[in-house]
Amino acid sequence: MKLGYTIVYVPDVAQSLKFFEQAFGLPTRFLHESGTYGELETGETTLAFAAHALGDSNFPGGHVAASESAQPLGMELGLVTPDVPTAHSRALAAGATQLSAPVTKPWGQVVSYVRCPDGTLVELCSPIGG
Repeated sequence: MKLGYTIVYVPDVAQSLKFFEQAFGLPTRFLHESGTYGELETGETTLAFAAHALGDSNFPGGHVAASESAQPLGMELGLVTPDVPTAHSRALAAGATQLSAPVTKPWGQVVSYVRCPDGTLVELCSPIGG
């Protein structure tokens, strides 16, 4: 078994795709003509976005919308970069909210946290051991 994809449910798929391209340099791979599903170019494992309406159809009991939560959800997307401070600044300039400025962890990894306009929590981190 391997991780095939991660789907984040968001209010506006096209806006999330656009934000991730501006903030993190990840271009759109695919946006369905309905606008309810889209994917980014992220390598072997796909990062996708789906509309809350699609989530509602998948989960009859509903789901927690990150965009409506005052606190970030208890999960994050980790994006690895050799230059966390620059990536962090770029994300803020694109509209992300800073949760934690870049810091060097005891094991040497540089890490920061931002929250995207759609509520998604993103960790920006240097490679472990790098």
